[in-house]
Amino acid sequence: MYYAEPIARLIEELNHLPGIGVKTAQRLAFHLLGRPGEDVRRLAAAIVAARDNVRNCSICSNFTDCDPCRICSNARRDRTMICVVEDPRDFVAMEKTREYNGLYHILMGTLSPMEGVGPDDLRIKELLHRLTPASGVTEIILATNPDVEGEATALYLARLLKPLGLRVTRLARGLPMGGELEYADEVTLGRALAGRQEM
Repeated sequence: MYYAEPIARLIEELNHLPGIGVKTAQRLAFHLLGRPGEDVRRLAAAIVAARDNVRNCSICSNFTDCDPCRICSNARRDRTMICVVEDPRDFVAMEKTREYNGLYHILMGTLSPMEGVGPDDLRIKELLHRLTPASGVTEIILATNPDVEGEATALYLARLLKPLGLRVTRLARGLPMGGELEYADEVTLGRALAGRQEM
């Protein structure tokens, strides 16, 4: 054993975090050991407080410290639209654009039969409960990732939602800003061509 037992435990716990390999866990552990005790205690307290005080919004399923969350309780949001995203990180990405002012619904994952994730494992029932005639919702924006699972989830949701008489839209897909045509794959280029807009 190379490290004292408390250091080895710290490295092991840090190694459980996503994207943190053994070497990065070691660097983080030694960084924390070199910090003043008060800094480390503040970090530990912030982790515990976030874990203890954050829960899912009862309406949209986003992570929040108040229920309903600040988006769902904001009367200035456009209540005729719901943007459906996979997880809270996608919600943050959408909010950063400052282009969308509607409501959200977070599925907390995507359909993935290979990993045993079916419709009952996602927050689809909760979405359907929000779509009563009295809700005023007229459009659902499907903003799942453009990968196999995201596409399958979007298709499944579209089939469920269209019979309700709602406008169901999908985020446009195509070429990124700064990209070059020669490096785009055929599917991306085809979608960009199909989704072209008049100038």
